[in-house]
Amino acid sequence: MGERCCAAVVRVLVLQAAWALSGGQVRYSVPEEAKAGTVVGRLAQDLGLEAGEAEARRLRLVAPGRRASVEVSGASGALVVSSRLDREELCGKSAPCALRLEVLLERPLRVFHVQLEVTDINDNAPVFPAARKNLSIAELSVPGSRFPLEGASDADIGANAQLTYTLSPSEHFSLEVKSKDENKISVLLVLTKPLDRETIPVHRLVLTATDGGRPSLTGTMELVISVLDVNDNAPQFNQSLYKVQLPENTSPGTVFLQLTATDKDEGINQEIYYSFSDAVSAKIQDLFKIDEKSGEIRTAGELDFEDTQSYDLEIEVTDKGTPSLSGHCSVDLKVLDVNDNAPEVWVTSLSVPVPEDASLGTVVALLSVSDRDSGENGRVRCWVWPASPFGLEATFAGSYSLVLREALDRERVSEYEVEVRAEDGGAPALRASRGLRVPVSDVNDNAPLFAQAVYTVLARENNAAGAELARLWARDPDEAANGRVSYSVWDGGVSVGVGGAAGSSSSGGSGWRPASSYVSVDAESGRLWALQPLDYEELQVLQFEVRAVDAGEPPLSGNATVQLFVLDENDNAPALLPPAGSAAEAGGVAAAAEAALALAGAGSESGTLWAWAAWGAPAGQVVAKIRAVDADSGYNAWLRYELWEPRGKGPFRVGLYSGEVSTARALDEADGPRQRLLIVVRDHGEPARSATATLSVSLLEAAEAALAAGSSSSLSAVSRSAAGVELGAGAASAATNVWLVVAICAVSSLFLLAVVLYGASRWAPRAAVLSGPGPTTLVCASEVGSWSYSQRHSRSLCVADGAAKSDLMVFSPNFPPPPPAPAAKDTQPEPSALLDTVSFPSFIPFSAPFYPHSDLMLL
Repeated sequence: MGERCCAAVVRVLVLQAAWALSGGQVRYSVPEEAKAGTVVGRLAQDLGLEAGEAEARRLRLVAPGRRASVEVSGASGALVVSSRLDREELCGKSAPCALRLEVLLERPLRVFHVQLEVTDINDNAPVFPAARKNLSIAELSVPGSRFPLEGASDADIGANAQLTYTLSPSEHFSLEVKSKDENKISVLLVLTKPLDRETIPVHRLVLTATDGGRPSLTGTMELVISVLDVNDNAPQFNQSLYKVQLPENTSPGTVFLQLTATDKDEGINQEIYYSFSDAVSAKIQDLFKIDEKSGEIRTAGELDFEDTQSYDLEIEVTDKGTPSLSGHCSVDLKVLDVNDNAPEVWVTSLSVPVPEDASLGTVVALLSVSDRDSGENGRVRCWVWPASPFGLEATFAGSYSLVLREALDRERVSEYEVEVRAEDGGAPALRASRGLRVPVSDVNDNAPLFAQAVYTVLARENNAAGAELARLWARDPDEAANGRVSYSVWDGGVSVGVGGAAGSSSSGGSGWRPASSYVSVDAESGRLWALQPLDYEELQVLQFEVRAVDAGEPPLSGNATVQLFVLDENDNAPALLPPAGSAAEAGGVAAAAEAALALAGAGSESGTLWAWAAWGAPAGQVVAKIRAVDADSGYNAWLRYELWEPRGKGPFRVGLYSGEVSTARALDEADGPRQRLLIVVRDHGEPARSATATLSVSLLEAAEAALAAGSSSSLSAVSRSAAGVELGAGAASAATNVWLVVAICAVSSLFLLAVVLYGASRWAPRAAVLSGPGPTTLVCASEVGSWSYSQRHSRSLCVADGAAKSDLMVFSPNFPPPPPAPAAKDTQPEPSALLDTVSFPSFIPFSAPFYPHSDLMLL
């Protein structure tokens, strides 16, 4: 046996490793029983791989469902035998014995199909069912009688399984071999000479079976023939061969054949019964049952076409004579295939997760599909459900690739449940499916996006450093580092004065302060913090950009605009302006305002102011005017004047909003030479702040009062409209009334103009604007009420067409009811509107209320 195996190894036939037209299949051949390590073929070379490429790209075999017995050598890439190859164990009687292997190659992933044919060697000798067979033959048997014998079987195939039979020499018996079909032969023992039991009661013969291998192998069976006396007619079937076809789904207990046999003897020698021949195996007898009296053959078990396609049943009929005689027939049963096997789907390789930017045509998985049925019942159709974004491509018979057909988006679908469905061509069709879970990995393809493009933030001035102003949030639908967002203040700032107050024209220069010096944003949470207390008098609006950047590679970003509006608090008390004609007033209105602020910073109390009045002056004559300023705005800067001392019905009264001190009645000598008035100036803030002024009014004769008034007029000629204390006489009162009429007309004209401009600004194109910090605002008193002005430079507003303009905003008054006055003529009328010119663009929402008053405010 060893010599034969060595000779077979030497005769290893390697088929050409050329690509077949069916898709590139490599075929090899190897004899069975080849030793482990035997080289079957140079697989790597036949696949066109360079030296060392097979190991680098992990060339390996995939043999689903069975042991391959071969493997790929990692170093050389050769296909070698790894374990014992037994063709009979692998394929049985099937010819040829072809093993279908799949070869995987990575980077890139490719699949090749290898067909390995295991050729037969003559390693199995013929085998009879039994080493000895007993036969009983009546002595009256006529020459030419034939007795069937069970032939031998050979596990080999082809010429190695072609058997010839010989019988040991005998003068009474010979051997006859007939072919039933191309695969089956029958062996018959033929009586050639009459038997004589008294001469030879028992004949012992040897039946030898020889196969066609080289060298040939043999098997033997001893025949023990007993010669029987008397009963000389054996039962006979009406035909020697019955052919039957049964579908494999035939239910157990189904009668499929009725046998008929007759015996020419009479009496007990004529009674017959049916049975299976001893040649029928016990396994077959478990599948079929025969009624010994009627000869009906029925199924006892379930048939399976995929297991056995045909059965050869040897039936024997025996009479009850002594000795009994028997007849024989054969039943050739063919099993018909029905569609009773669903397709099978196997995943041989799976490459997950799939990046969401994977290109179309990317191979995700390799699948193998098979059906054990034959013909149309075994023809399988495959598809993918749902139909997108994956599809199937057939690579070889029964092999498919799951490929990407549409672009992926992990933010839309992060994981796919794919079902590969298979359906055969039977009727009814059977289906099978295999589920695949295909996760999608993330790439950084989404920039952070803020919930709002513009955030409007309101903050009161004098806030604490570190106070939280707002919380910004940007969403990034990516995951892990690609979706982790960090925040930063990116752009924005304000112009500030260098060497003075922000935006002041007297500062001698200007500079730029970035928004990061006022606010900061937490990189992780997006919380907006104030780095320092905010001052409305310095800064009203701060606009800047906040950027959100993710941690992906490359990083992506998004921006949002933040408009921070500072709300005014009543943190400045009214301040009195210096008296008319003083050094501060000689420097101009701006110098007077600065002096007033200096006074306000020093305290809310002022020095004594002086005025003169003549005895006999009529009621309503203005003798002085108190001037005051408040650095706040709106209601916080709206001032009112009250006479604190003396209380009751004194000779003087003070205009509630004008600050004018006038006579309440005609003066006489009983009022004394001097009157001391204590006047309180209050704003309308919450809580209200105030300042006090002391006015000393000297009562003189008419000539002396005129002389004092003349000298006072010469001192206040620089700026009469801004005088702190003014003298009043008959001519001065007339001039005052003229100026009052002029002022009222001017205010009315400006009110109409402001209404027109305000209406235009409401429908004008809006644009973002950077507004500088606000200056100190001065509020002064005049005949027409309190008014304020600003020292800062006028600001240019950026509009859609690029042109610069100034906006005027008009607010209707909404006064609280005025306090009662001694006489209607003593109370100054309040203007009906407030003309307010501001540097904010008309579209900016100002959350702090504008408190209207009777002043003309130039901001």
